[in-house]
Amino acid sequence: MIEITIEIVTLRFALSQMFNTEIIAADYQTLLLQGGTVGTVNLVTGIAESANGEKMPYRIVQKVQNKWERYGDPGSWRREYDLYTSELGATFSESFRWPNCYYAEINAEENECQLWLEYIDGVSGLDLTGNMYEKAALELGRYQGKLFVEQPAVLQNLTNLSQADFIKNNYFHYRSWPVVYDYIRSKDCEFPQHLQQMLIDIDLQAEEIFARIEKLPLVLCHRDFWVTNIIYADGKIALIDWDTTGRGYMGEDLASLIADEADINHMVEYYQRCVPAYYKGFSEHVDVSHIADDCVYEMILLIFGYKLVERYLYSAADESKKECVQTLQKIYEMKI
Repeated sequence: MIEITIEIVTLRFALSQMFNTEIIAADYQTLLLQGGTVGTVNLVTGIAESANGEKMPYRIVQKVQNKWERYGDPGSWRREYDLYTSELGATFSESFRWPNCYYAEINAEENECQLWLEYIDGVSGLDLTGNMYEKAALELGRYQGKLFVEQPAVLQNLTNLSQADFIKNNYFHYRSWPVVYDYIRSKDCEFPQHLQQMLIDIDLQAEEIFARIEKLPLVLCHRDFWVTNIIYADGKIALIDWDTTGRGYMGEDLASLIADEADINHMVEYYQRCVPAYYKGFSEHVDVSHIADDCVYEMILLIFGYKLVERYLYSAADESKKECVQTLQKIYEMKI
């Protein structure tokens, strides 16, 4: 775990931006929200004192990210810094946005970036309801449709984005790995036969499927649009963790919303609700009536099929293995 030292000068500056007034003093306590070998997220709380003597309680998030290399996406470690220091924030709306950033810093020598972000108190993770899922899909569609039509200059000026073929490259990377590829074709495979065949069939059709996907509109994708990164508060959607953001295809983010460690018992229902909601939002800006094949089901399998096989093979706990099979079963049921 990385130890984070709070620099008082930096904290005061971030709080001054947050309260829109000069902060001359602040005490603090920290609560680790997320930690690992390459990054740490702390909730920092305390009392801030303004220049006129007013004392104000605060909550703010400090995120420190160290350099690391994601397969096929070497710039992802610093992408949030690059995005927050761009004009992308101006493209959001009240109903769909990211947390405000009060201070951003990058240390090129130490390969580290630091963000001080708004803390948003809301519903997230598996506490999200079906209506909240649908709202997230609707607002995502509205946002991506608006950007697709307007093509603001900031989109052309962003140089550190993951590429459109990111999921394609990752899929073929997984498929070339004998551990997972051979397992679903082996006599030792413990998956039900219909799930084995589902995974084999997607391999056989992959080239044709990607040809169809690549005919869809190219949009700005979050690429980590899963329940833990979605916060529902006061009827609005806030989205965190933008480090995988890039150019991708219409509907791609729905794959994560529906299948990435989601509510297994409601996966089929959320698939049936979220795809139409997303298209409804997108169609407020773009005529999509000619798109007969949304490819969301196929994208779910291409992105998560082999990942679930990998998780199954490397899980020690029977419950975890069971969840992998159940998730694949729900994906299968989406097309029944």
